[in-house]
Amino acid sequence: MTFGEQPAYLRVAGDLRQKIVDGQLPPHTRLPSQARIRQEYGVSDTVALEARKVLMAEGLVEGRSGSGTYVRERPVPRRISRSGYRPTGGATPFRQEQADGEGRGTWESSSEQSEASVAVAERLGIEPGERVMCTRYLYREGGEAMMLSTSWESLAVTGRTPVMLPEEGPVGGMGVVERMRAIDVIVDNVTEEVGARPGLAEELLVLGGVPGHVVLVVQRTFYASGRPVETADVVIPADRYRVAYHLPVK
Repeated sequence: MTFGEQPAYLRVAGDLRQKIVDGQLPPHTRLPSQARIRQEYGVSDTVALEARKVLMAEGLVEGRSGSGTYVRERPVPRRISRSGYRPTGGATPFRQEQADGEGRGTWESSSEQSEASVAVAERLGIEPGERVMCTRYLYREGGEAMMLSTSWESLAVTGRTPVMLPEEGPVGGMGVVERMRAIDVIVDNVTEEVGARPGLAEELLVLGGVPGHVVLVVQRTFYASGRPVETADVVIPADRYRVAYHLPVK
């Protein structure tokens, strides 16, 4: 087989990938062995091995100890809607993240005071080392882990107020907009930047991915009269979810 300019292992991986996508190699089917790939494509053992590694890194196949490499079940991507902040109502943080109104979600959270890192301080407009409240969330849909979120709020804004702990107090569990309004801080803007990167080992352990899986990272910041009052990193498995934005036209 002639492979032209593209490295042979990528051509082999591409052909096998297409067979997986087309259903010629359906989920739970054992991937051709290294020896069979070598024979079928006329390549070396090294090329066959590298092609299998590519498919594994892409999350299309998985190794099973003592059994071989198998095609993974391909999840049907579900939508996570983003609609910015909500000026009225008492949406919970999870409602703000999902915004689907179906009420199937649950979440776990924990908060602790910490010192702002250089990156977090820059996003909150404070000095590195200043005290912040860090809150970590794990969101589930139908019992399945679907999203992680880590938020930071400057204690110069919320410290010694009823909203210092996001999930406690008279407005505990409400959205950022509602909580800030309770201490006369009026949120009037929110920005979100969306990027992608390989998931960290600890993230994939919780979200159910495998090494090499890509995650979407939404970097969100709420502002009140130009001052950042909360910033968060939302981490979403890219193979299972799509982020959809619903933005009003003015």
